Amino acid sequence: MQLRFETVYYEPNTLNYELGKMLRTKYADLPWVEIENHNYIPELTAAENRGFPKLKSLLIIGVRKTHKYVPNHKVSDWLVPFTSSGCRAMCLYCYLVCNFNKCSYLRLFVNREQMMDRLLKKANAATVPQCFEIGSNSDLVLENMVTNNLRYTIERFGREGRGHLTFPTKFDMVEPLLNLEHGGKTIFRMSVNPQDIIRRIELGTSPLHSRIQALNNVAEAGYPVGLLIAPVILLKDWKRQYSELIAQLADELSEKVRKTGFIEIILMTYSFVHNAINKEAFPGAVQLYDREAMVGRGRGKYSYRNDLREEAEAFFRQELADKLGTMPILYIS
Repeated sequence: MQLRFETVYYEPNTLNYELGKMLRTKYADLPWVEIENHNYIPELTAAENRGFPKLKSLLIIGVRKTHKYVPNHKVSDWLVPFTSSGCRAMCLYCYLVCNFNKCSYLRLFVNREQMMDRLLKKANAATVPQCFEIGSNSDLVLENMVTNNLRYTIERFGREGRGHLTFPTKFDMVEPLLNLEHGGKTIFRMSVNPQDIIRRIELGTSPLHSRIQALNNVAEAGYPVGLLIAPVILLKDWKRQYSELIAQLADELSEKVRKTGFIEIILMTYSFVHNAINKEAFPGAVQLYDREAMVGRGRGKYSYRNDLREEAEAFFRQELADKLGTMPILYIS
């Protein structure tokens, strides 16, 4: 898969780093625009909502200055700010849009050695092994196509780290990762949804069949694996769609995945910001805001009513017990 960009915005000091120099050479044929701060690019934050898809064609290069780890209590113990933020895909529900408004374009951070040094220090000083979520702000499999950062990270943690790394992905470009010396220390989690939702809502991501095959391949390569059914979107025919999804997973997942993998399930949260951008940037897209099914949850955010959430949880627990009963459900949220 080739990622094409139109323009690179960069902080000048990024060119003092090895990765920054590599990117300068790799994208030498593109316009390079100097910026003061990757967190605030006035001409981009001022862009109109309808210009959102064009922003996704930009590449931003900076130095990560925020390194605060946030406690987590799901698959990982910590959420770790890492080598990228944002994504080239245009999933209509993406929470990065909510956090950064229109600025969910791909941002790369060139100080990867500094971030890995910090992560290894924390991992190796812990009294018990910890798990670090390094992919909460981006899709690292997609980013790896630009930087090879995931290869660097997996191999270095495999040699020097204690505990585990983990990340989710919606992409199938795992071939560069299959022969790495990972030491079983990286947990690979594939995010899935019904193919019709992928096609109409998870714009620019890999198709379902390819994601399943990628998960089978990384499991065969010795990685611990998980399956993330997320976000669950309660469209009018959601039971049919998700029943068919689970049946397809039962048919196509390898025996190794079904015997050793786990499942996470997360229902969609939507927002006023999403709704405003999607109406103008994707006028013909699926309407995700459902006034009857959703209630306000915090400032400008919506989630499904409690009774619908309970109905969905019961549905998934029964369907998965019937068709994928060997894979434990870690949580439904």
